[in-house]
Amino acid sequence: MAGPVEGIKVVELGVWVAGPAAAAILADWGADVIKIEPPTGDPGRMFGRMLGCDLGVNAPFEMDNRSKRSIVLDLTTETGCSTALELLGEADVFVTNVRPGALRRLGLDYESVSALNPRLVYGLITGYGETGPEADRAAYDVAAFWSRGGIAQLLTRPGETPPFQRGGMGDHSAGMTLAGAVCAALLARERNGAGQLVSTSLYRQGAYTVSFDLNTYLLTGQPIAIGQRETMGNPCMNNYAAGDGRRFWIVGLEVNRHWPALCRVVGRPDWLSDPRYADARARAANAVELIATLDGIFATRSLDEWAELFAAEPDFFWSPINSLEDIVADEQFHAAGGIVDVPDGESIVPMVATPADFHGTPWSARSAAPELGQHTDEILAELAARRAP
Repeated sequence: MAGPVEGIKVVELGVWVAGPAAAAILADWGADVIKIEPPTGDPGRMFGRMLGCDLGVNAPFEMDNRSKRSIVLDLTTETGCSTALELLGEADVFVTNVRPGALRRLGLDYESVSALNPRLVYGLITGYGETGPEADRAAYDVAAFWSRGGIAQLLTRPGETPPFQRGGMGDHSAGMTLAGAVCAALLARERNGAGQLVSTSLYRQGAYTVSFDLNTYLLTGQPIAIGQRETMGNPCMNNYAAGDGRRFWIVGLEVNRHWPALCRVVGRPDWLSDPRYADARARAANAVELIATLDGIFATRSLDEWAELFAAEPDFFWSPINSLEDIVADEQFHAAGGIVDVPDGESIVPMVATPADFHGTPWSARSAAPELGQHTDEILAELAARRAP
């Protein structure tokens, strides 16, 4: 199964996660992705050692580099740069998250490359944008997406320290945005014949992630209060613990619709006529007492027992708070296509799937991540063959 962008040629000059993630999505969807690496390799190849995963596999690198081909080029040499430009001269897409200043020094900036190949879609991920006083500032997603983008502060409880971001969250989000932008630019090229520069930044991706809050502040000048579990004004929109210690979220966002279902499921239909809980305003005023009472009730049964009761109420919306082990064991995760089987030599390796399906042009992963320079000779031979008269 080739995928919707079969036949599209992509050259990637990416490091760590964001650029490689964008190219990996396109590779999943069928593109032929050539990954340019320096002689020392993409630094993402060090993830296994950095994370203490001494298991013979670099799982983060595998996630963002499967189905690609690797060529080693020393871009500090004239030969290396010449080969890179030759690859870009016949490519459909260039994906990079190298800083713009370095790209200019290498002669791989948009102006230089588009002059060589006007049909090229040039996909760029930066830390902080293309212009402004900090446009060439180095960034990881923990800095530009998580911290400066406002996410860490919005998730910090008053008086506590900010939570740590999990690896690659902003990078993967920005990678998906760039992959979508590249595809839109390819569609535009079909209409007008011209490539273009498309870009996103980790900073903007972070701000967009919290745009519910940020846009509210822009339009009203007021921030949205950070909720505290023990005092949530809508107790139907809160997390609780079952008797076995497993936690879950109730997601009763429509307070008038979901309140009766909550009363029934916890065996307290009397609350429907209780003046303390007569309407949303009254429940908010008495939220501390109500949440504490619900805590006591939910502690009387295991989550599996509660799940059976929850299932009997169509208007009771909820979700378990899953661990990694829970996700992997979740039948629905597998049914929803959350795992893709990746060929690796004679074996198959299960990995997390790219989160999009194409029912008319389905995709499948074609290979595990390449070894450093695994396809150098093959790619150079292809270039030589195209040069031949």
